[in-house]
Amino acid sequence: MTNFVNRFKDFLKSEDGPTATEYAVMLALIIVAAIGSIQLVGDKVSETFTNVEGKLPDVS
Repeated sequence: MTNFVNRFKDFLKSEDGPTATEYAVMLALIIVAAIGSIQLVGDKVSETFTNVEGKLPDVS
């Protein structure tokens, strides 16, 4: 267990720790933006298909 704690301390002291944290924050922001964009596009596509379906003649 002390080996793990020592390795974790070394990781935080090195330059890799802050860099990895910065990349994780950027990745999280990109994911949030992507999810928001996908949801917005999905809503617009659904609305478009609903409008098209409403304008089609009834075939029954």
